[in-house]
Amino acid sequence: MRRNPITREVIDLIAGMSTRFYDEYDAAAEAHDLTGVQAKLLNVVADHPEPMNRIAARLRCEPSNITGLVDRLAARGLVTRQPSPTDRRVKLVAATPAGAELSGKVWADMDFAAEPLDSLTDEERLTLRDLLRRIQTGAPAPTAG
Repeated sequence: MRRNPITREVIDLIAGMSTRFYDEYDAAAEAHDLTGVQAKLLNVVADHPEPMNRIAARLRCEPSNITGLVDRLAARGLVTRQPSPTDRRVKLVAATPAGAELSGKVWADMDFAAEPLDSLTDEERLTLRDLLRRIQTGAPAPTAG
């Protein structure tokens, strides 16, 4: 079965953008003496603490891998572990002020988001966001009227 040529082109464009994003993300992280995964972990916890199992799910890795990443970031003073206020068995990972600042610097060093998306209007960016959300969740198209 042949794919619709437009669908194939959209998939190729998304794949190309993903590759570019991850390449730039890794380069920006490296410029700040972080691995790409360390920078992603910092980004996950930059605004609010997260449980380690949720971080593992977001980064698509084993929880045991998160322990080592957190240890290395904690040794640099970029994250802390804190008990969950609702479950003493759960440890939350939180960015320190230095970690949150460094996460912001990594993002600021990336041209990916700024360059191509700046050419779109706010309305076009909202439409793109909404379409990508629909694709990601598999939600049906909204009905008119």
